Amino acid sequence: MIERELDVTTPEGEMKTFIFHPEHEGPHPVVLYLMDAPSIRPALMDMASRLATAGYYVMMPYLFYRGGPFKIWDVDDADMHDRFELMGALTPTNILSDADALLAVADADPAAGDGPIGAVGFCMSGGLAMSVARANPDRVKAVASIHGAWLVREGDDSPHLGLDAVTAELHFGWADNDATAPVEDKDVMEAALAEAGITYTMDFHTDAEHGYAPAGRRYNRAASEMHWERVHSLLRRNL
Repeated sequence: MIERELDVTTPEGEMKTFIFHPEHEGPHPVVLYLMDAPSIRPALMDMASRLATAGYYVMMPYLFYRGGPFKIWDVDDADMHDRFELMGALTPTNILSDADALLAVADADPAAGDGPIGAVGFCMSGGLAMSVARANPDRVKAVASIHGAWLVREGDDSPHLGLDAVTAELHFGWADNDATAPVEDKDVMEAALAEAGITYTMDFHTDAEHGYAPAGRRYNRAASEMHWERVHSLLRRNL
C-alpha cells in the first residue's frame, strides 16, 4: 500500500492531502474521500486505507485549510466552537475549486485512473460530495453520503437542489434521531431524488446515531459495516 501526503495548491491556499493506493495493478479509479467535522485523524486514515486496499486511488484532503495549517483535532466536543467557524468557511460552492485542484493532481499521476470517479462524504461532507457530483456530471459517477449533515438547507446551493444535473448513482446512510438530518429532511431529499430521476439507495438506521461509521464513541458496528458494503457495491457498479 502506498500512503503519502502532499500540499495541493488551490485558489485559496495549500490544502494538505493524504493519498492511498495499492502498489500493484494500477492505475486505480479515483475516489475523493471527504472528512467529517472532527477532521482527519487516525480513524479516518484507517478508513481511507481500507478503501484503497480494494483497488482505489483515495484522496483525503484537509478541508479546514482555509483556517490554518493541518492539525489533528480532539475528537470530543471541547473545540467544537473553533471547528464550527472552520466549517462555516467550507461551502457547497468553494468545495468545487478544492475538487478541481485534487483532480488536477490525480490527472497528472500515472497511478490514478482516468475513468469515472467517486466521492464519499461523512457528516458535513455528505452534501459537499453531492455538490462535486452536480458540478462534474461527466466524471463523478458514484457518491455516498454517510450520516450526512444539513442536506436540506436554505439557499440555492442546498444539496437537495439541482439534482437533475447529477449523473452519479447516490447512496445515503441516514441515522434516526440525527439533529443535523431530521426525518423530515430525508423525506424532502427522497422527493427531490425521485423528481430528478436519480438512481439511489438509502439505509435508515434506527439503532445508530450521527457519526456511526468511524471508530469512536458514536461507532455502531452493524451500521458501519453496512456502510462499507454499500460503498464497495456502489463503486464496483460505477467505477
